[in-house]
Amino acid sequence: MTISQAVANVCKVAGMTNSRLIKSNNSIESKEIYLPGTDCVIKSQVTLAAYTSYRVGGPAEWCVAPRNLEALQASIQFAKAHELPVTILGAGSNLLVSDCGIPGLVVVTRHLRHSHFDSETGQLTVAAGDPIPSLAWQIAERGWQGFEWAVGIPGTIGGAIVMNAGAHNSCIADILVNVQVLLPDGTLETLTREQLNYSYRTSILQGSDRIVTQATFQLQPGANPTEVLAATKQHKEHRLNTQPYHLPSCGSVFRNPKPHAAGWLIEQTGLKGYQIGKAQVALRHANFIVNCGGASAWDIFNLIHHVQHQVQERWSIPLEPEVKMLGEFQAA
Repeated sequence: MTISQAVANVCKVAGMTNSRLIKSNNSIESKEIYLPGTDCVIKSQVTLAAYTSYRVGGPAEWCVAPRNLEALQASIQFAKAHELPVTILGAGSNLLVSDCGIPGLVVVTRHLRHSHFDSETGQLTVAAGDPIPSLAWQIAERGWQGFEWAVGIPGTIGGAIVMNAGAHNSCIADILVNVQVLLPDGTLETLTREQLNYSYRTSILQGSDRIVTQATFQLQPGANPTEVLAATKQHKEHRLNTQPYHLPSCGSVFRNPKPHAAGWLIEQTGLKGYQIGKAQVALRHANFIVNCGGASAWDIFNLIHHVQHQVQERWSIPLEPEVKMLGEFQAA
């Protein structure tokens, strides 16, 4: 069994056989499997477009959405018993899922939610599935500082931990105390910030077989809630005014190749508004590729590679995708 937080490999063959990963002596025939001891149901051939912010993506061979740690552990045990690869999907906001879908078991973690505020220490422990924007508002309402910058990030805590999400010159690594992860054998492990080896938009959890279950952050309580809410609102308004949130996207497509900004390079290359199929380089911010309605993952994939090629030709600067690609993408 392999566990993937995000797989960026691009394959030349796009076919996927529904049962190719299940041995005949350990077959799965039902379209719905109820995991014993849980209220969790594993379903077959679930379309993933509804689970991604791009609104594209083919079916998951098997899909489950656990609501607590026990159900998550049972889901991983199921995959292990049937030798299925596991793909973790949070809010789907930094992903491009292939039109061909994803083989194995897709575990949707967005329903894993709980939070605990410790007023004495200023620490917040929160589950992997909690959405970042609503959490930022909850923190601000308490008058706690340190999370205002995150309000515009359209993802979950789990994904933010894995990729070291950031904005406005701040990032998850700045405030993280530790993270709890689920290992393939079903046991739990706690890792400190130092053990995650954080750098710009990356950590050792990327490509790892460990699944984030919860995290603890160090914040600063005791501020005036009105002032913290105002600062949070300012960050939110800045994102809305400068980025195209009116259309489906994955957020920023490319990492910034310091000292340059990817958006500036793309804009200066003359690619704002460039379109392949229904995928377009956004007019409001060139480091966004948006779904104008009816785009396929293949349209978006092709546009990403076109932008990379044109910027390389003009500036001799390679653009590295920040978006993670899941599944197989057929060669042209």
